[in-house]
This record gives sequence, structure tokens and C-alpha cells, in this order.
Amino acid sequence: MLKNRKILLGITGGIACYKSAELVRLLVKNQAIVHVVMTEHARQFVSPLTFQTLSENPVLTDMFDYHNGAEIKHISIPQESDITVIAPATANILGKMANGIADDLLSTMVLATKAPILLVPSMNLFMWENRIVQKNIQKLKESGYRLMEPEEGFLACGYEGKGRMPEPADILNEIISILKKKDLKNKKVLLSAGPTREFFDPIRFISNPSTGKMGFSLAREAIWRGADVILVSGPTTLTPPVGCRFIQVESANEMHKKITDEAKNASIIIMSAAVSDYMPEKSSREKEKKGAEKISLNLVKTRDILAELGRNKGRKILVGFAAETNNPEENAKKKLHKKNLDMIVLNKVNEAGSGFGSETNKVTLLFRNGKILRFDTMAKSEVAKTIFDAIADANLRK
Repeated sequence: MLKNRKILLGITGGIACYKSAELVRLLVKNQAIVHVVMTEHARQFVSPLTFQTLSENPVLTDMFDYHNGAEIKHISIPQESDITVIAPATANILGKMANGIADDLLSTMVLATKAPILLVPSMNLFMWENRIVQKNIQKLKESGYRLMEPEEGFLACGYEGKGRMPEPADILNEIISILKKKDLKNKKVLLSAGPTREFFDPIRFISNPSTGKMGFSLAREAIWRGADVILVSGPTTLTPPVGCRFIQVESANEMHKKITDEAKNASIIIMSAAVSDYMPEKSSREKEKKGAEKISLNLVKTRDILAELGRNKGRKILVGFAAETNNPEENAKKKLHKKNLDMIVLNKVNEAGSGFGSETNKVTLLFRNGKILRFDTMAKSEVAKTIFDAIADANLRK
């Protein structure tokens, strides 16, 4: 996600420094080039060697340490960086930045960069609530700095409240969001995800193995690209991506109602949910006791959400998914035209590394204009990127 992006990570003196080590690991895992700068107080909590090992780059601590010739590090590195992140950001560094003070390496680097700056505060809740701190934060926001709100919970000082540094994975998502091209800005994207459950008594239901991973990956990618995202999902164990409006449903009928309501104002609709094709004709109010050797269920068709969206598509971009096991491309083409889609994502669920519950997918994209793109197995996050890259292609609208 961050291949060859240059990230300057500032670490200031707070107990949350230990979380910054995990953040560096995640950034490097996403192939970013990370330069860490630590304040004197930060070095009291975690050794620079930790961050040097994780980042594979020297840790910067001294403004006057020109170990690489005459290069002025506090000018060159911030100017070359794609983003500066300060995590944790203490009340002290926030006060310095709000008032243009540059009395150490980190605060000097902040003034020398033209790249976006993301602040991740962490401090005691009483410090966070202090009027001067809040005034400084407001001043920084007005100056264009990005800021993640601290989380609530148990603090190292023994109190419980707002002040915890957000989790490294959430900071990573925020960094990606800031650096992503905002080609979906002012677009409303409606997504469906996960399975549905069709109950035939209070505790038994018909469903499928969908986990929602593909739909949630699509939601995250759309948020990163600047879209206003609505995610309608059946039952999953996943945490909704930060920044979307999340709507939980259970049955196909519930999903139909929510999708239909939200589709009116959407500009892009992607139906990745594995909606049940059939549901029990009747559902018992009481648990069906085990008795007869055989029982029969009468099933009736559920409403075809995708077909209804296609009939009322207008100028919307409509994308569907096809989970196929035999004659996959032929069946996907039929679905594409029958349901009036702009694109369909073919998923051959019987192939290794593809299908329900997998972290990866092997997909083929089929377009209304006859174009076909086939891809090798890749992570579902990469599949999501590929789908939105295709949506951004003008050919999709022809």
C-alpha cells in the first residue's frame, strides 16, 4: 500500500512510545521508507536501537549530527518525505507546533516540511482537557494539520478517560488515507458485504460461508480514496472500517430494504454480499424438535436486489459479483447483461486461494463493453484497489 513512500515519523516523550514500534513495523511491512526522529524525552522510554532495527535506517536525534557528509538532515529529510507523522504527540510538541517554536530536531523538521502532517496525541486526560492544549489543537487544525482523536480507556497514570494513543493499525489506515489519490472525492459509494441468514426456526438458518472480507476491503479502499461510504453488511466478525457509515442487517429482506433506501443517493454501488437466493417459505416461532428421520423445507426465492438496482440504475455505476464453479466466464457474462451491470467481478470459488473466507482472491473483471481483465491471485485489499482503479477508468462509463 505504501511502496517507496517516504515517511518521517516523529516520536515524543510519552508512555505510548512502545506502540510506535509496532507502527514502524507495519509501515515497513507495507514497503514504506521510514525515517524516525526521536526527542530527548522519547529516548527515556524506548531505545533508538529498537527503531533503527525496525526501520532499517539510522534514527535521528541530534540536529547537529552530520554523519552523512555536509547534508543538513533537518532540511533534506522533511523536504523529501511524503508525510510527517508524530506519534505519540505530547502536549509539549503540540504547543511548540502551534506557536512556531523550533528548539530541537523534530520541531525544526516540522517547520521545514511542505508535506502533510499527521498528529497522533497521547497524554493524561486532564492534560487533554486543558483549555490551553485544546486551544493549541484548534489552532493546528486551522493551520491544516491532520489530527487523530485520542481513544478512551485505562491510562498509564491510573485514570480512565480520553488520552490513549490510537492503535497502530488505525494510524496506518489514516496515513494511507492521507496519501491516497482522492479520485472518489464527493462520490457516495454504497457497498454490500457478508452473508445473509434465513431462519426457519428461532435458532436455525440457511446461509453461506461468506465472511465479508471482500466487502470490508472495498469499503476501506473507497474511504482512502475520499468517498462517502455506506457499508451494509450481513453478520460478520469484522470491525467496520473507520470512516464509513455502517448498517448491520441479517436477512435478505433486511438487506433489500436498506440497500434500496440508500441506493437513491449513491453514485457507485458495489454488491459484494453473498445474499441468499432462497429462504424458507415459513419460519417456526418455536424450535423444531428433533424427531422424524427426515424433514422437508419449502424454499421460495428472495428478492433479486442486484436485478432491481439494474432496472433503476440511471446514471449510477453498478458493479456485481459472480461466485461461479462451472462455465464461470459464460455465466458471469450472462449475469452482467441480464442485470444491466457496468462491471462484474468473477470469483472462481473452487480455485485455491480464492473464495469465501480466504485472505486472497483470484478474480476476472468483465465489462459491459466486452473488455475482460484477468488477474492472478492477490490479497483482497489489492483486489479492492483493482476494482476501484477500473471504476476510475473512463471506459467503464462507455
